[in-house]
Amino acid sequence: MRWEQLFADMEAQLAAARLADVRADVAELARAERASVTLSARARASVGQAVRVRVEGGEPISGTLVEAAPEWLLLATSQGRRALVSLAAVGAVDGLALDAAPEPGLVESRLGLGQVLRALSRDRIGVRVAARGVEVVGRIDRVGADHLDVTELGAQGRRAMWAVPFAGLQVVHEA
Repeated sequence: MRWEQLFADMEAQLAAARLADVRADVAELARAERASVTLSARARASVGQAVRVRVEGGEPISGTLVEAAPEWLLLATSQGRRALVSLAAVGAVDGLALDAAPEPGLVESRLGLGQVLRALSRDRIGVRVAARGVEVVGRIDRVGADHLDVTELGAQGRRAMWAVPFAGLQVVHEA
């Protein structure tokens, strides 16, 4: 009887050690998985949720996340307008899912900031562009490889065309 108890105790200790090893492995794998999650992937998993986005020097932008891509976020604000936010300009986001969406498909991964801005230019939508503490209201006339041209109609019909580099672009609000 004593031998059986000894072997049973040894088997229980071995099973407990195996379980501890498995738990440690699972925890390490979870940490490694979290380390590979991008902000863009969390944003894509959050489409349809209410979020708040903060960019440097600007007021927080609150709204429903309509679309998310590797370079930008599109929010529907409470005023019924859209706000296109450059992901490079994001300082902080509140309301994102903890999960991550799978990697974007080939078409979605190629849908960069330039393509979205070209669509706004084509549709001649009035915009309010915020870039590094500067705001320009007008229409997007041209979109280059690394900048966009916004034509601003000033006092007495005077036109000014502002070239805004993508690197400084923060938010394009629907005017």
